[in-house]
Amino acid sequence: MPFAIALSGLNAASADLGVTANNVANVNTTGFKMSRAQFAEVFAVGTQSVSSSAAGSGVRLSAISQQFTQGNIDFTDNALDLAIGGEGFFVLSDNGARSYTRSGAFGVDNQGNVVNAQGQRLQAYPFAGNGLFNTGTPNDLQLTTGASPPSASTRASFGINLPANSPAPVNPVFDANDPSSFNHTTSVTTYDSLGAAHTATVYFIKDAVPNTWNTQVEIDGTSIAGAAQVVFNPDGSLQLPAGGLMPLGAYTPPTGAADITLSLDFADATQFGENFGVNSLSQDGFTTGRLTGVSVDAEGVVFARFTNGQSASLGKLALANFVNPQGLQQLGDTTWGESFQSGDALLGEAGTASFGNIQSGALEASNVDLTAQLVQMITAQRNFQANAQMISTADTVTQTVINIR
Repeated sequence: MPFAIALSGLNAASADLGVTANNVANVNTTGFKMSRAQFAEVFAVGTQSVSSSAAGSGVRLSAISQQFTQGNIDFTDNALDLAIGGEGFFVLSDNGARSYTRSGAFGVDNQGNVVNAQGQRLQAYPFAGNGLFNTGTPNDLQLTTGASPPSASTRASFGINLPANSPAPVNPVFDANDPSSFNHTTSVTTYDSLGAAHTATVYFIKDAVPNTWNTQVEIDGTSIAGAAQVVFNPDGSLQLPAGGLMPLGAYTPPTGAADITLSLDFADATQFGENFGVNSLSQDGFTTGRLTGVSVDAEGVVFARFTNGQSASLGKLALANFVNPQGLQQLGDTTWGESFQSGDALLGEAGTASFGNIQSGALEASNVDLTAQLVQMITAQRNFQANAQMISTADTVTQTVINIR
């Protein structure tokens, strides 16, 4: 009997060493979750009465449970390196077969899909417009490879200050080529529906009436109808145009694009002091842009950034959680599959319910504590030696009994 009991101890210590060795081997594996060997006593039930005392029959390995504690977050320079701070798993698809991982080292394949090193595709909820996402069924996250379409300018805002003491110009007849026919000028670049740039220039001409300025507007040197007076109150604030908006007539660009119908916004214009100044200048159009990069926010929204300063939502990362994560089936490559013990996958979004936030440009390191594993290795080694010594002792006792005459 001591031989069998000690042998079970050797097997248990060997299993403990194997689990520890696997933990140590994966100390630098991204998203790896350490395992723990759990043992149970073996007792021959039914061979003794309930009230009697009896030695057990050894030990057995009852389970190897994974510990899904948070690993350290290591920052990188890759926007598609993703880490989850809190609970949840990234959802992957391998030709429709779902798996789950905490390893967020992703890249892009030749079709624009975001994939891991094994080619499994990252899943995300598709963008539905107006800042909303279709959270019904996640799809493959694919980075757009097309250009960002242009948008025609419709409004140009002028945050300017016109000098209160400016005299009327020497030449009363406006001529864009004669600086003596106007007081001040500024320009802004606008865009047509094809993304071509056009320069809109506004000329300010002091009127003989106090606090009143006349304007002239040209786009690419062509005079635009609709320019009106800009009138200020005695305290320097804007009086006219009402609401600050001055609609202009249409301009037909030579590029074949649709007419540019521009409105000038003088809501932030003032008339103070002696100096002309441009405090802010903006317009709402933009040209065509090409993809320059991708970013992911804490809620898992994936944005594509373009050279025209625009960004587009490509999707929102889907996360999964389980009632019993320790019941997940290990699939290798730091991925898991759902099982009866884990329960069905609960899909959701980062930052909601029990799901953690997402950190872009970072990876979750292995949660293995190397020092603790080395101590565990020594403990398992001593257990193995002790059980081996028990077999040696039992052999000596048996030999002594055999030699009795």
